[in-house]
Amino acid sequence: MTKRAHVLGLSLVLAAFGCGKRGPDEDQKKDDHAQEAPSAAASAHGAKEGEHGEHGEHGEHEELPRRVNLSPAVITDARIRTAPVRTGTLAITIALPGAIAADPDRSARISSPAEGKIEEVHFKEGAAVKKGDVLAVVRVPELGKVRGAQAAAQAKAKAARENVARLKALLDKRLTSEQAVVDAEADARALSAEAAALGAELAALGAGTPRGAPFLLTLRAPLDGTILSRDAVVGQPVSAEHVLGSIADLREVWFLGRVFEKDLGRLRVGAGAEVELNAYPTTRFSGSLEYIGQQIDPVARTVTARIHLQNRDDMLRIGLFGTAYVATGGEQARAPRLLVPRSAVTEIGQTSVVFVKLPEEGAFEMHDVVLGDSALGTVEVLSGLGEGEEVVVEGVFTLKSMVLKGTIDEEGHH
Repeated sequence: MTKRAHVLGLSLVLAAFGCGKRGPDEDQKKDDHAQEAPSAAASAHGAKEGEHGEHGEHGEHEELPRRVNLSPAVITDARIRTAPVRTGTLAITIALPGAIAADPDRSARISSPAEGKIEEVHFKEGAAVKKGDVLAVVRVPELGKVRGAQAAAQAKAKAARENVARLKALLDKRLTSEQAVVDAEADARALSAEAAALGAELAALGAGTPRGAPFLLTLRAPLDGTILSRDAVVGQPVSAEHVLGSIADLREVWFLGRVFEKDLGRLRVGAGAEVELNAYPTTRFSGSLEYIGQQIDPVARTVTARIHLQNRDDMLRIGLFGTAYVATGGEQARAPRLLVPRSAVTEIGQTSVVFVKLPEEGAFEMHDVVLGDSALGTVEVLSGLGEGEEVVVEGVFTLKSMVLKGTIDEEGHH
């Protein structure tokens, strides 16, 4: 059975909440007076409009389903996982201002190894490239000279090897001396070494130039990544110092935070960290502190701390400012409170909610919650949950989608 079929097989059970609630006495009256149903329904409809006029024309349709039933197959496909609500205190953290930076080991600068002029450009800012992709072609006059010298050395080395073979044949007939053969072999080795050295020089300049274009040098991407910058146009003269562009693999990045002297003794390499960026104030990026600098900035009196981050959904951009919250190893001196993982909390409308696993197989119930402080992926819950209840910490989006789908289906039905 496909995942889509599993989803279509979901059963949404609407709890009795709000203005759509009907008690058991009303159900009995409906059974006893079935023939009076049309007039009763009309009367009830009129009463509801008067009683709940503040809801506007939607009325009961604004109520959300509170309970969702999922089949075991859907639970598996959606990778739904739960964790118990626990009591505890939040970790103490230190706030480090800073910005996102590329990992130097995953970055490269594009430049020509020799002076020349740009003939072709094949890259743009923001483009994704693979290692070996052609980025630019540069006309390098020096390249032609080196290729000519290599060709000459190879030809001389070949002639020298042929001369060695000829002299050895003469030596067998006692028509030349052994010294002449030794000297010829030395010349052949020297010329072969010269040709090899020129080949290595060509390789350093960029081997693989198309045949028939001895002056053209092809520049290729040294790694997989994204083009961050470009300073190259056709016809532009370039030198070995000129940077034509930069490329970086942004699947993993760094957050470089600034640590003040008074906090330096409270940090440890390997401590857990969360980064909040100005661009994404409601999203936290988890990582770990992997390096603390050894040199104090004499002006700002700070040390650089490096936090390694996974760039999920390509949200992290080089230069984004934010704050890293790094654990110190201690806990806040306050009364214990209920705690849940941050991943368990989502928002529907303007309300924070979590999904609680019920005793019945495949049943989950939505709870409105009031949140307190948070730290390192953990959030305080002030109301709406009880200790030990199993809350969904993975697969929350699936349950949220089912709740919203149930509301849409109800409105469409009415």
